Amino acid sequence: MAEENTIFVGKKPTMNYVLAIVTQFNNNDVKRIVIKARGKSISKAVDIAEITRHKFVQDIKYERITLDTETLEGERGPSNVSSIEIVLSR
Repeated sequence: MAEENTIFVGKKPTMNYVLAIVTQFNNNDVKRIVIKARGKSISKAVDIAEITRHKFVQDIKYERITLDTETLEGERGPSNVSSIEIVLSR
């Protein structure tokens, strides 16, 4: 899967990500986009996918949703962080 079709969710406003997805689907003849998020950004990733599907690009579907736990090394030792990968496709 091409890296340019992956959206990493962070601290930007939700609509910035929605606009990026809509732009890719409309301009680049893209068939599949991956939304990735970790930790507290997971709920924002779900919101982004739902807003995109219901308000902007109604003909896309959920191809796959993957939930995972990653172990990250932090200041206080290893910690588990949940992650989500949502694949939207036409």
